[in-house]
Amino acid sequence: MPVSLCGTWDMLSNVNFEGYMIALGISLYTRKIALRLKHRKVIEQVGDQCVIKTLSTFRNYTFSFKVNEEFQEFTKGLDDRHCKVIKHFI
Repeated sequence: MPVSLCGTWDMLSNVNFEGYMIALGISLYTRKIALRLKHRKVIEQVGDQCVIKTLSTFRNYTFSFKVNEEFQEFTKGLDDRHCKVIKHFI
């Protein structure tokens, strides 16, 4: 993982996030809450793991993964999908 990604990042804006959530079938109530949140991401490298913490006034969650290795991700609270994911950085 590029060291330059490590740190604390604040979301300033998003583009068409509501359209994305509509396409995923997310309820109106959840969309309205999500659109009002300003997330903070804390990205760390711990050994060979990338750890991403998402912090907001609504909910905090943490997940970790190894770059370029498949893992299961659960989008709990958003659209409750189970996904096989490979994350890599360009």
